[in-house]
Amino acid sequence: MENLVYAIILLPLLGFLFSGLLGKKLPKTVVGAVSTLVVFVSFCLSLSIFLKFDAATPPKIIRLFEWFRFNGVQVNFGFHIDQLSLMMMLIITGIGALIHLYSIGYMWTDKGFHRFFSYLNLFIVSMLILVMGSNYLIMFIGWEGVGLCSYLLIGFWYKNLEYGAAGRKAFIMNRIGDLAFIIGVCLIAYHTNAVDYLSVAQNSSKFQLDSPIIIFITASLFIGAVGKSAQIPLFTWLPDAMAGPTPVSALIHAATMVTAGVYLCVRSNFLYSLAPTTMDGILFIGLLTALVAAFIGLRQNDIKKVLAYSTVSQLGFMFVAVGVGAYTVAMFHLMTHAFFKALLFLGSGSVIHAMSGEQDMRLMGGLKDKIKITHITFLIGTLAISGFPFFSGMISKDEILASTYGRSPILWVILFLVATLTAIYMFRAYFLTFYGEFRGTKEQEKHVHESPSNMTLPLIVLAILSVIGGLINLPHFIGHGNWAKLDHWLKGIYVYDVELPEVAFNTEMILLTLTVLMFFTVWFIVRNIYVKKGKMALEDSKYTGWERLSNRKLLLDEFYNATFVKFVEGLGIGGNMFDKGILNKFVEFIGWGAEDSGRAAKRIQNGNVENYVLIMSLAIGIILIVNFLLQ
Repeated sequence: MENLVYAIILLPLLGFLFSGLLGKKLPKTVVGAVSTLVVFVSFCLSLSIFLKFDAATPPKIIRLFEWFRFNGVQVNFGFHIDQLSLMMMLIITGIGALIHLYSIGYMWTDKGFHRFFSYLNLFIVSMLILVMGSNYLIMFIGWEGVGLCSYLLIGFWYKNLEYGAAGRKAFIMNRIGDLAFIIGVCLIAYHTNAVDYLSVAQNSSKFQLDSPIIIFITASLFIGAVGKSAQIPLFTWLPDAMAGPTPVSALIHAATMVTAGVYLCVRSNFLYSLAPTTMDGILFIGLLTALVAAFIGLRQNDIKKVLAYSTVSQLGFMFVAVGVGAYTVAMFHLMTHAFFKALLFLGSGSVIHAMSGEQDMRLMGGLKDKIKITHITFLIGTLAISGFPFFSGMISKDEILASTYGRSPILWVILFLVATLTAIYMFRAYFLTFYGEFRGTKEQEKHVHESPSNMTLPLIVLAILSVIGGLINLPHFIGHGNWAKLDHWLKGIYVYDVELPEVAFNTEMILLTLTVLMFFTVWFIVRNIYVKKGKMALEDSKYTGWERLSNRKLLLDEFYNATFVKFVEGLGIGGNMFDKGILNKFVEFIGWGAEDSGRAAKRIQNGNVENYVLIMSLAIGIILIVNFLLQ
């Protein structure tokens, strides 16, 4: 197994070096093929380990070398292979390979083709280090690596100043969370004398239930997750991150990087189970994020922005599941979300490709017969996220709803409202894009065509996964073997048993029925508005009331700019004034002093030997007199 684990990481690393160093001199076909192949082979190797790994198998720790020792804490550089890391490895490399293949067609005409693929490969390496690392410090290396790659890929078209600003925004907001993360890791090392997962889990019994220190540690880790997984208040970077190429949105901001925060919380379940207060905070933040992001998504007109706010909202769902202790359900939704959201982002990229770069849904329409494969696959993704019966998204989301109902019916009502809003904005996006008359220019209409096969094949594969992905964790009331039960597979990673309130079978059937009725009701109403009545999305300036608030993103960006951004800029201006007005003057004063003293010395050092002898004689005489007087 050791050699396979090494190869899983080394292959994308070699792909990164190959594309970065040699890609500019090689044909694009070679660069794209090699970059995609190394990730696909990593997926195959991960799959081979997965097939041999039983649910009862203990974690496999692969130690490369001792990294360092500090104050009694030994830190080894190695990998931790268990059910959770294997699940993430399959998602990262499997969906990553599909997105690499898609990118060959999408980025074919871009001058930075080789650079793009080198960044993608480096991202895969960083993400694998994050999920495979055997301790928190190695996770932090991968954590920072994906942050760097995110910055590079969001601002990939760096000549556009707005795109560069979006990359900086993502980088800075992630740094806020990263600081809290590393503080939490340092506290873990101080109180447990370890940073590797197994040792920390064994020593976690030292913490008292809900003690201040365990609350502070878990809250620090969660703040790190808030930054990386775009939760309130550190979520506004993710919609702006749509400035990057669409494959970046699919890989980083739908399927992998933004779910790293959920992975961190589930991996640290032995700490969070001892901090009910932090769990309540996670539940509240996740619920608020899901609701706010869904509301904002209702009146966005950029097809990628709709999907971006949908991602933020679905991440809120996952954290709600973490907050109620349903770790397996959170991971289940993480997986299904990776399927249908990657599909939707790539589908939107195919639409944008067909529309010659246009992203405004108000300028689309009538595309269902022009790009049929994209239309069908995008429809499947829309059905999955909206809750079509027995599609993957419906099953995983219903599990979260059932878990929250067991905690509190009020929570269920709020999440049910969020699920309703999700269906509304997704069907709105679907009907505006594919139905009605074509609203673009005549030149765009002439150009509209289906994407090449290397772009449509990933769409088809992801569409199939979006349909059947729910079979991996069917509800407990449906009889099936343990092979298809995700909670059986992940049970071994939980140190403390979390008892979730059980929901009666009849109650669960009623909740499930309400979800299904909601889906068909929303579909009927939205279709009636945007297809039969032919309603168009308004210009931004014409929105009023709640629609204006949704379209303007609750003015959160304006609020952040008026408070935090302007404050920091003010500090920068003040610091610049202090630097130029005081520090520079002080330094210049020293220079002037040295210059004046030099001029004075120059008068004495005039090259006249007689003067030198006279001064020396006077100095010797003064020294002798002083010595005589002191005696």
